Amino acid sequence: MIASLSGQIRNIAMDSCVVEVSGIGIKVLITPATSREISLGSAATFFTSLIVREDSLTLFGFLNETERNTFELLQTVAGIGPKVAMGIVATLAPEELTRAIAAEDLATLERIPGIGKKGAQRLVLELKGKLSLSHNDSHVLPTSAPWRNSLQGALSTLGYTPKDADNAVSVLASALAKEGVAPESMELGDLLKRVLTQGGSK
Repeated sequence: MIASLSGQIRNIAMDSCVVEVSGIGIKVLITPATSREISLGSAATFFTSLIVREDSLTLFGFLNETERNTFELLQTVAGIGPKVAMGIVATLAPEELTRAIAAEDLATLERIPGIGKKGAQRLVLELKGKLSLSHNDSHVLPTSAPWRNSLQGALSTLGYTPKDADNAVSVLASALAKEGVAPESMELGDLLKRVLTQGGSK
């Protein structure tokens, strides 16, 4: 999977940009804030999350790992897909989101487009305790669930690198979230089968 991408910016839109890498232009979906921080012709590095679907490959890019980690963690919440997760990251900085969830500040969460009261309650219910502020108050650290650790270990025995195993599990978490399925309710063998059939790379 693609964990990061470095190259020259060839095109910029409000929600996307084109990064040229070795002569190939790669479209990366970004937040409006990111589009304002980059400039045409400049070099940039994005921390990325690849969303794999049957008919598409979509690459989301962030200027720091904190936002990328937050984006991926948000998709473990039932009903939160990549589009909504991107909207959350675009509306609230990771530390703002962390504080809102810790304080159960539904008013702040409800102002995120596409969330509403029920969505805000779900974010608090499923993410409280999974987001934390570091000592410098600038990083969000996702807490690994037991099922994720077990699955990553199983993939490692099959020859996956730690990075590829982590990315493959993130793709699965996103897919299960879209289906409204809690990974904790599935057997390890079933989770492993899903990863292997979704095309996770070694």
